[in-house]
Amino acid sequence: MPAYAERGVSAPPEVAYGTAADPARRSAWLPAQLRQTTARPVDGGNELQARWVASDGPWSAVLRVYPAQAGGATLRLELDADLPHEQLVRIADETLVGLVGAVTDNLNAG
Repeated sequence: MPAYAERGVSAPPEVAYGTAADPARRSAWLPAQLRQTTARPVDGGNELQARWVASDGPWSAVLRVYPAQAGGATLRLELDADLPHEQLVRIADETLVGLVGAVTDNLNAG
């Protein structure tokens, strides 16, 4: 059963999505099992979506980025792996904390 986590970030959705999909930044936030994978864009209508799937195991992630108030974004992560659900929920939450940090660093660098 997949685990879900959601966080807000004070960055435009395009910046948050671009940071998430940037191969140079994936080690800052993706779980180790997905760091060698490439983000695959997913047609999500009015939301930005990307998917990562490990080639050698049961790990996968889907990130959805929605516009939020005041020009920010909401990040929703679906993480799936062959782990106990409680552990997977914790990893999903930690993963989004890492992505929010990477987005913040990206904004501050630019």
